[in-house]
Amino acid sequence: MKAIVCNAFGSIEEIEYSEVPDPQAGPGQVVLATKAIGVNFPDGLLVQGLYQYKPELPFVPGIEVAGVVEAVGPDVSNLKLGDRILASTMTGGYAEKLCLDTAAAIAIPDAMSDTHAAVLPCAYGTAHHALKQRGKLQPGETLAVLGAAGGTGLAAVQIGKAMGARVIAVCSDEEKLSLAADSGADELINYRNADLRKSLMSITKNRGVDVVFDPVGGEAFNRCARAMAWNGRLLVIGFASGDIPQFPVNLALVKGYSVIGVFWGSFTRYQPKDYANNMAELFRWYEQGKVRPLIDKTFPLSSAAEALHLVAQRKVKGKLVLVP
Repeated sequence: MKAIVCNAFGSIEEIEYSEVPDPQAGPGQVVLATKAIGVNFPDGLLVQGLYQYKPELPFVPGIEVAGVVEAVGPDVSNLKLGDRILASTMTGGYAEKLCLDTAAAIAIPDAMSDTHAAVLPCAYGTAHHALKQRGKLQPGETLAVLGAAGGTGLAAVQIGKAMGARVIAVCSDEEKLSLAADSGADELINYRNADLRKSLMSITKNRGVDVVFDPVGGEAFNRCARAMAWNGRLLVIGFASGDIPQFPVNLALVKGYSVIGVFWGSFTRYQPKDYANNMAELFRWYEQGKVRPLIDKTFPLSSAAEALHLVAQRKVKGKLVLVP
């Protein structure tokens, strides 16, 4: 079978589209024939050796997939050939096939396409976990979403609305803000031609924001840190800007708010029941039309490097998908 292989940590261009052995299903496992693969910002960091986790070399990147069960292990009874499933995994997704533990497999609803299923776990899973378990977002609260036109940002906008929040979308241009508005954002801020802190304080009538969803970091984080409401929650999702900010902890003391880290991958391992419940809720919202992934472009698996570059350069609106 064909797969994208990282033989050494380095530039994205160094990943290879190679022939690798077909996986075999062992006890408690299935082989998935992939139909769609989500492309995520951490994938690019992983192959460059810049992520928190460094897999053993060589490895196949890719953390979210959707496909069809092609083979089952000898003791597997809960899945059968032909079942449509999605899964999140630490590595292995950028391949025509991969072997999964059955515990990682989640049945895809009949009404959901393979491309939508493939991009649901990471972006929507992260946003959902952030707002529900970590941010404890309540109906009527204000939610500011940075990077609101990216895959995770749009997910946060949609989920925030589904949870009853007043959503403020923060983006770098009007086209991106239009996408956020289409996803339900109530207020829009173009941070390139407006002061972010002043805009947030104006929208909230100087009360400050209850919850900030920040996958960007850098100066945007710094501005939000000075626009938080009492008992607010500043959610640290990632650092797409490339700048990890330094937080003056006196702000949390004086303003009485919390800075909370969000690591969805660890959440799925430490809290598998909560993860399963979250996915079930996402499926319900999908069927109700409350969440709907935006697919910017689809690429063949062989063009994974091109797709990763677009994500790394923050030129993607919504999500990219690879198709074997």
